[in-house]
Formats: sequence, C-alpha cells, structure tokens
Amino acid sequence: MRQAAQAILDALDSPEAELSVLIVDDEQIAALNREYLQRSGPTNVIAFPMRSGEFPRISPHLLGDVVISIQTAAREARGAQMHTSERLLQLLVHGILHLFGYDHEAGGRQAAEMDSKSRELVARVRPDRTMLT
Repeated sequence: MRQAAQAILDALDSPEAELSVLIVDDEQIAALNREYLQRSGPTNVIAFPMRSGEFPRISPHLLGDVVISIQTAAREARGAQMHTSERLLQLLVHGILHLFGYDHEAGGRQAAEMDSKSRELVARVRPDRTMLT
C-alpha cells in the first residue's frame, strides 16, 4: 500500500507529499461517514484533506488522510469480478485525488476530469501488482 501511494504521489508530481492511509471495516467507516459527512451506512473510501480549512499552510506537505473500508472494497471487487487488491488501488487513487482537490460529486466536467485522472493513475501504478498484496 505504501509503494502504491508513493507511486501515485510521484505520478502527481508530489513525491514529498505526506498522507496517512487507514484500512478499516464497514462499522468503522460507517461511524466516520455519519460523524463527518452526516451520511448513513458504510462507504468505500473517505478522504480528509488537510490543505483546506483554517490553517492549510501549517504543514504544506501534509495532504491528509484516506480511509478505506476493506469489507466494502472486497464486496465491490467480487461484484466487478476483480481482485480485491485492484479495487483497493482504485479506491486509494480516488481518495488521493480528493486530497488534491478533485471532486466528482459536482458532476459534469469535474466528474469527468476526476474519472480520467483516476484511470490514468491506476494504469500507471497497476503494472506492479505486488504493491498491494
């Protein structure tokens, strides 16, 4: 996971950036989803950016946190007939892109840009499948 995250940061021209990645279960991500996003139930990934808010420049290399539910990722992987590690990579990319300010929830062009960048990054990182095993 660490190698994959570094490869993604390198591809985004931010090799010195820092982030934390937390792998949790559905119960834990549902609690975070409820507390911080006021949404019920588990989700696959949540990103907590540190470059926004009141003091975004205190630690300029610190991007934030990416939280991924392993249970949801595994369920989605089975549904898409892919390996769980492939789905984890997709979710890691998705979360990191959110930390860089990409937003798909607005729809339209922003969603298309995030989708395109996500596919590009997954393709760049994917050749070393051992990164997430």
